[in-house]
Amino acid sequence: MQSLAPGATLGVLGGGQLGLMFVNSARTMGYRTVVWDPSADSPAGRIADVHIKQTFSDAEACVRFADECDAVTLEFENVPLQVVERLADDEVPVMPSAHALRVAQDRIAEKCFMESIDVAATPFYPLQQSADIDDAFERLSSPLILKTARFGYDGKGQHVVDTPEQASLVFDEMKQVSCIAESRLQLASEISVVLARSQQGQCAFFPVAENVHKNGILHLSHVPASVDEALQKQACANAQRIAEALEYEGVLAVEFFVTKDEQGSNLFVNEIAPRPHNTGHYTLDACASSQFDQQVRMMCGLPSADTQLLRPVVMVNLLGDLWAGGEPHWHILLADPLLKLHLYGKKQARKGRKMGHFCLLGEDAHSDVSALQTRAEQYHRALVEGRSC
Repeated sequence: MQSLAPGATLGVLGGGQLGLMFVNSARTMGYRTVVWDPSADSPAGRIADVHIKQTFSDAEACVRFADECDAVTLEFENVPLQVVERLADDEVPVMPSAHALRVAQDRIAEKCFMESIDVAATPFYPLQQSADIDDAFERLSSPLILKTARFGYDGKGQHVVDTPEQASLVFDEMKQVSCIAESRLQLASEISVVLARSQQGQCAFFPVAENVHKNGILHLSHVPASVDEALQKQACANAQRIAEALEYEGVLAVEFFVTKDEQGSNLFVNEIAPRPHNTGHYTLDACASSQFDQQVRMMCGLPSADTQLLRPVVMVNLLGDLWAGGEPHWHILLADPLLKLHLYGKKQARKGRKMGHFCLLGEDAHSDVSALQTRAEQYHRALVEGRSC
């Protein structure tokens, strides 16, 4: 594929906040954008040059989208696989490929793929029927986490179970859809790698992020990570192995669990995301380029941009819970000249829904990230309580 110069048309499947930030980067770089999202008021659709609002099952919409676009990417992995396959059949370059998407859409396929390339993932056992539950408890250390094989995210479709009896009840409540059972590891920390892999197979890495989750949803990420440099290098090497085995093109995120034992630290893949990632939002303000700039560059066949960290940063998610008492008091955040606020323009705030985020930057490249995290938490707590810091 020849490189696409500014003026070409880039399509994105999905119109949420990741699509919004992709469109912003693409437009800044001079590209025309088309968003396909059935929501009439999607954040990305509102600012794109063209917003196709038909469902993903609409064949005519697929033809129109293919005709409009010089290349296509996606902002969420649960887009119907048939759409990506149809676009590829119409010779529209799609990044990531249908093969990569097929692996990322199904947790069982994803875990088996990790085994096939000798990358350690969380110990698991597939559940296809009730009879598999006893086998899962025999092979894995309890408690276990039951996760739907498909469509779960941000803690949805996940349940902690201590006994086979409890697991059977949960499995029935989940309508016995295909699931995986995972060992619930004792975590020392959680980290993630966001990389960009070019059409020529070259990988560029953003600095490793260390992440804190609450109720299964990302709360904050801080960079630099506090884990040792050797472990960070191993995480990047494992992420690159995954990307190469998938023959991946585009931006890929890999989440890792870190455990510790007498022999030292251990690294387990939690899951992959074939797109920019929430844990990479810090790149918008703290790096020489963002993960969305890289997404544009990779799909256009351009060289990687500089990914270096310019100063330490803490990124904090803003969930719909903050709107329970009305519009949050944004002046609490905006009073700090080193704080960057990003609101996604979603019309309806719901509990657990990602409505925005903020990045708190260090004063210089040598700022202490631990102290920065403390300040970021204070800002978030003040926002929850509606008071000034």
